[in-house]
Amino acid sequence: MSSSHRIKHLNGHAFANFHGSEREGLAVMDRRGMIKAGLAGMAGLSLPDLLRARDLAKWNGQSLGGNKSVILLWMCGGPSHIDTLDPKPDQPDNNRGPFSTIPTTHPGIRVCEHLPKYAKLTDKLTIIRSVDCRGSNHQPNQVMQTGNLAAGPRVNREGRMYPAISSIVSKFHGPNHPALPANVVLNLNSRSHCAWGGWLGKEYDSLVGDNAGKLFDLAKGLTVDRLDNRKTLSDKLEAVRRNLDQGDNMSALDEFGQQAYDLLTGQKARNAFDLSDEPKKLIERYGEHSWAQKALLARRLVEAGVSFVTIDLSNHGASGTWDTHGDKFPPYGGIESGLKPLLPVFDHVFTTLVTDLDERGLLDEVLVIAMGEFGRTPHMGTQGSPDGRNHWPQIASMTLACGGFRHGQVIGASSSDGGEIKERPVTPGDLAATVYHHFGIPLDSTYEDHRSRPRYILEEGQPLPELI
Repeated sequence: MSSSHRIKHLNGHAFANFHGSEREGLAVMDRRGMIKAGLAGMAGLSLPDLLRARDLAKWNGQSLGGNKSVILLWMCGGPSHIDTLDPKPDQPDNNRGPFSTIPTTHPGIRVCEHLPKYAKLTDKLTIIRSVDCRGSNHQPNQVMQTGNLAAGPRVNREGRMYPAISSIVSKFHGPNHPALPANVVLNLNSRSHCAWGGWLGKEYDSLVGDNAGKLFDLAKGLTVDRLDNRKTLSDKLEAVRRNLDQGDNMSALDEFGQQAYDLLTGQKARNAFDLSDEPKKLIERYGEHSWAQKALLARRLVEAGVSFVTIDLSNHGASGTWDTHGDKFPPYGGIESGLKPLLPVFDHVFTTLVTDLDERGLLDEVLVIAMGEFGRTPHMGTQGSPDGRNHWPQIASMTLACGGFRHGQVIGASSSDGGEIKERPVTPGDLAATVYHHFGIPLDSTYEDHRSRPRYILEEGQPLPELI
């Protein structure tokens, strides 16, 4: 088969008109429905197309990339940079906030007293104290998760259509193993907490992996409202496999569709979502908190072959747990009542994940990002609640770890009160470019919008040279 003939076959497949990402009253036990859902492509590059693409790459002596992946700890709501990673201990009380500071392994750098494990790990981290979040908002959270300043639905009617960074990864990199989806979101408290496939199409949306290890976005592909445990899911998939195998339905599938079916209903994907395979001591090390369990699951997923996992670090579906406006604004709470209880949990989850990746030899492969959509006001009491801080997109702090980058550094600095960027602005586009560099995705890659116009995956931004 000629190379041009093979490329032509990559543009579609026999089940493309099944629209597998749409809900059409399919039942999980329906044979055609299961084939449709599996082969039309759920949460990323469709399996038949991925297998064809890999076959073509192999035939041409090429590679589709290594096993790079990202775990994004999405601190939904906007964490206060001043009360976490960029403290101002010499400022007046109303500016510096209620928390003390502690030294880190990085000389001269201090962080909040409620991040003691984080402070001991900073030689393996990069703290960015000059993230420019102007244009970013939440509900929906788009700009920071797309790397595009125009992706603000509140100010741009097309803002929702800019694809998430994770969706770009799904399209241009795909999963690291074809038995797994490319892009998964965990602990999702509201769809407005994440960016999605946008112009790329719903097939590049994140797969919602909640409800105890659900393998596929059942809310879209199958009419199962809730699966409460892994055994229920496993039993149903086994029944599907038996029903399909008893008939001659599989004879209609081409070579790649057959492989896709085998992978989708095979053991590898199910095992990836099954935490019971982990040693008891490791499960206990992560702990029982839902964020910790999702972090362990995220590690399992990237190790198995998922390329991008987002964990929604929030506890409610409003604007996000980190949205600490003050005690007069429930359910957010203020810096003392709302933020303080979160910090020890984050401290444990983040450091346990990074340490686990280190112990498993994954530091070079998995990039860990911890960030929210913006920072908080330099002064407390901006909304009549003296114990809280309002949104502040002028500046934020974030953390990068692992990924084979140079760490043990602080990038950028804020003004004396933490209200403005003092040096080295880092934009959402810079963050996206760094992620794409991690995956080997060319920055001049394009996709087509709904008018068939080409759009660059990145309209501005460059990979952070300090890391490379």
